[in-house]
Amino acid sequence: MRLIEQEPVPAGALPVVAFRDHLRLGSGFADVAAEDAALEAYLRAALAAIEGRTAKALLARRFLLELECWRGTGAQPLPVAPVVSVEAMRLLDRAGGLSVVDPARYRLIRDLGRPRIAGVGGVLPPIPLGGAVEIVFTAGFGPGWAELPADLAQAVFLLAAQYYESRHEGGGGQAMPFGVLALIERWRTVRVLGGQG
Repeated sequence: MRLIEQEPVPAGALPVVAFRDHLRLGSGFADVAAEDAALEAYLRAALAAIEGRTAKALLARRFLLELECWRGTGAQPLPVAPVVSVEAMRLLDRAGGLSVVDPARYRLIRDLGRPRIAGVGGVLPPIPLGGAVEIVFTAGFGPGWAELPADLAQAVFLLAAQYYESRHEGGGGQAMPFGVLALIERWRTVRVLGGQG
């Protein structure tokens, strides 16, 4: 399985000004642009860490999932949530030939914890021997920061603030702060039976 982010979070979707205010930093100085670039980097790092811990895509963007086999014949869990839409499913044969699966053959089961694609009629399209399937989907709470649940947005700010505060220390080996863990706990997906069931 490979999950590939097809497009990065756009810079305009990141709340750099609000994060600057959160840190109580001044403005109007000559090096504000360089500082804003650093603040954006801390926000991106915190966003990635929170997404990794929760298996949630916070800001909406497109992903590509590559699989060599289905986890089950009837449904395939998707590795991130919430999934907004499935744009395409493509089957690749051993020689690299590509065929697009008719969207009428599968459906998205929306779930905040474990979204999945299910085969219409109970069976997913068979993956060619030695081939793979590619699933292109969009996941995220929304395109802008305002669509994020308040606790997840706050967790990103707290973690990014820690990265900012420890920027001169190298940041090696620091655990995620308890406050951040408390904020994201309800969003973490409990994985039982390897995602089956």
